[in-house]
Amino acid sequence: MFLVTANEMQRMDQSTIESFGIPGRVLMENAGRGATAFFLEAIYGLHNGPVGIMAGRGNNGGDGFVMARYLHQKGIAVTVFLLAPKQHITGDAAANLNLLDAVGVPVIEITDEDAFVQQQMAMRHQHIWIDAILGTGLKSDVRGFFRTAIDFINQQNRPVFAVDIPSGLNADTGQVCGTCIQATATATFGFAKVGHLSYPGRTLTGRLKVIEIGIPPHVATDVGCRQHLITPGTLKRQFARRSATAHKGQTGHLMVLAGSPGKTGAAAMAAMSAMRVGAGLVTLGVPFSLNPVLETMVTEAMTVPLAESDQGGLDESAIETLLSHFEGKRCLAVGPGIGTAPSTGRLLSRLIQASPVPLVIDADGLNLIAEDSDILSKRQSPIVLTPHPGEMARLSGQSTADIQSDRIGHARSFAKQYGVVVVLKGAGTIIAQPDGMVFINPTGNPGMAAGGMGDVLTGIIAGLVCQGLSIEDAAQSGVYLHGLAADRMARIKAPVGYLATDVMDTLPEALEQMLNGEDHGPWLDTDPLFYSMD
Repeated sequence: MFLVTANEMQRMDQSTIESFGIPGRVLMENAGRGATAFFLEAIYGLHNGPVGIMAGRGNNGGDGFVMARYLHQKGIAVTVFLLAPKQHITGDAAANLNLLDAVGVPVIEITDEDAFVQQQMAMRHQHIWIDAILGTGLKSDVRGFFRTAIDFINQQNRPVFAVDIPSGLNADTGQVCGTCIQATATATFGFAKVGHLSYPGRTLTGRLKVIEIGIPPHVATDVGCRQHLITPGTLKRQFARRSATAHKGQTGHLMVLAGSPGKTGAAAMAAMSAMRVGAGLVTLGVPFSLNPVLETMVTEAMTVPLAESDQGGLDESAIETLLSHFEGKRCLAVGPGIGTAPSTGRLLSRLIQASPVPLVIDADGLNLIAEDSDILSKRQSPIVLTPHPGEMARLSGQSTADIQSDRIGHARSFAKQYGVVVVLKGAGTIIAQPDGMVFINPTGNPGMAAGGMGDVLTGIIAGLVCQGLSIEDAAQSGVYLHGLAADRMARIKAPVGYLATDVMDTLPEALEQMLNGEDHGPWLDTDPLFYSMD
């Protein structure tokens, strides 16, 4: 499912108008009519009373004018508070503003801060607000009495319906531009925007619905949209039901390098998670002294004791033993609990250059790579990196705040620069591919903020690669499945307090749910996101 940027949406609008001869005023009419229907369903059916529309001077305000007309026709008391002089409204928005005068909808002009103060009494009488102030083109911080208007609406503690996007939200990043409307529901037009699904935008958007306004579906492909929302229907096509005659030799053999003193659990969870998603065989390579411990922890997986350094982690001298064990393997997972000793770093560097199978690298493996990210350019096989924001910051030489300010941009840039798949973990995990395509994951919940979750994800992705998925498909499916299993645990146990091993143990049920193409499920009713097509 496409997610678009502000520029891509603008180009699609223009293409629809110029190439297909659909006038902009028709698109605006369709937008306002569809938004009104959703407003009546999502807001007015639950909260009656007078409706105030706070409108700006652009097309976002124009959509609000259309809504005002339709609401007035239904006998609903509606007042437009226009944050500009009437004579400054132009184009299709002006045509719809003039219609309001013709049908008798009150329009109050607010041209500066003083006028805003004078109208506050009238504004406080509104029981519901429609935000039609600023559209998707906003990039800089909101200032002046536009900011005053947004803050005023938020302070009223009234239901708020946003037109296209909550005013103040960056449509490309989901970041707040100084201040932002906290919407109860949002009607967006044509396609959902990246900012609707990227945090914190996801929490500010409220219930989201995409309104069809007449843009031909193929236009998104024509303009080269490169962002997608992961959906179960898409993922289902990546899998085939297992044959009745399948055996473990056909379902993949994974090699896992993990563990160091005090971190044996990470190694065990990565190995067992791969088996929970269907990998036929797993061999776990661990420091020699830890082999007896891991043998008792992972009864279904095989273990290989490897040379260890003085610090207790894997030593560079283990490379020859490892390379001799690659026969029959389909993937190598490296990093969970592996430690950051220099000798372990040298081992990883040699493996990146010599591994004949795809690699999934996480945790300490990422911290070792961060010392020389250019080693990724010397890889022999495809690589998936699964950093959290702090690890991503170390890999790219930036701050965590920088990464979080534009998660998609940073993940995409790194993936393209080094030719790897980047799984940037966090709320709304980002999967960025070397070709510039980006996927946003809708599953998962705050209960996942617990130790071991990343080790489970590493095992999931590597286990799927073993079963024949490309690294791109395995990353998308693995992230979705990981979050889906956690969502099941949030429903079965509690929103907070379940463990990474709980998520691991429920992976088979989550996998079956995903294969059936089912949506997230009723346990996400508390999530403000409701994404649907009109």
